[in-house]
Parts: sequence; C-alpha cells; structure tokens
Amino acid sequence: MAAIHAWSSRRALALVGLMISALAASGCGFTPLYATPGVSAGLSSIDVVVPQGRVAYLLREDLDDALAHDKNASPVWRLDLSLATTRDPRGLRIDNVAERYELGVTVRYTLTAVATGQVAHSGEVTTAVSYDAADAAYAGIAARQDSQERVASDAARRIQIELAAWLAHSAGH
Repeated sequence: MAAIHAWSSRRALALVGLMISALAASGCGFTPLYATPGVSAGLSSIDVVVPQGRVAYLLREDLDDALAHDKNASPVWRLDLSLATTRDPRGLRIDNVAERYELGVTVRYTLTAVATGQVAHSGEVTTAVSYDAADAAYAGIAARQDSQERVASDAARRIQIELAAWLAHSAGH
C-alpha cells in the first residue's frame, strides 16, 4: 500500500510540475513549434525521395508519417535524401566474435522548391543504434531488421525537427 501511495505522490508532483512549467511558458511568450503558422502545412507538402535499400525505404515511410505527407496534394517541396550506413562490431568475446553490433546511418538531405528548382535548405543527421548478436540465424536477422527500423525512425524524427525549425524560422522572416 505504501508503494501505491508513493507512486501516486510522485505522479501528483510530476503533474504539478508540468502545470507550473506550462503556466510559466505561456506567460513568457513561448510558442510551440507546430503553432507557428505554415509549419504543419509546409511539412505535409514535402515529397520525400530516397535511394534504394531497406533503411532508405523505412526512412521514407517514417518521414511520410512524421511530416503528415498529404498524398492527394501537389508537393511544394522535394526532399532528396542520401544515406551512408555502417555496421560495426562491439564487445568482442574471447573467441573474437562480436557480442553486439552498432548500426549507424548518416543522412544528407536537400529540400528543393518544386516550382523553382532552387535548393531552400540542406542538412545532415547522424544516428546509431546497437543490437545483440545472436547465434541463431533467424534471431540475428530479426535483431538486425529491428535495428534498421529503429535507426530509420530516429533519423526521420531528427530530420522532421530540423525541417520544422527551418520552416518556423523562415516563416518568421
């Protein structure tokens, strides 16, 4: 019973802290990124173009979701991506076999205005995830595929944040 009471007290304190920070932010002129006019509409009008490969395909899927891509509307922007992936062994056992692997991806992107063909913004994000090496073949394949999904998801989120910040900044000027 004491554990339940302690948990509820921590939850109540967290809720009070959240309310205080929300009140403080609203009083100092803070505007959430997606409340900036044009950011959400700008993100949904981006057409994502990726190279071949599983990680690239997963990245495009995650970006389409993260940007709320409107497939029925004509794109205003084209986002061209290039990927460089690495797979490095980590934690070698005594028999010189890796216990874990680290999957890294560097994504370079260019945002181009469809109407003019001019590059409006470009950038690069890098992320990495690790996964256990498995002795069983199918377990190893599943672990590797899961790491590809996680690295693509993280890269997509980072790109989404950078593009939203750029759109908010450019809308302000």
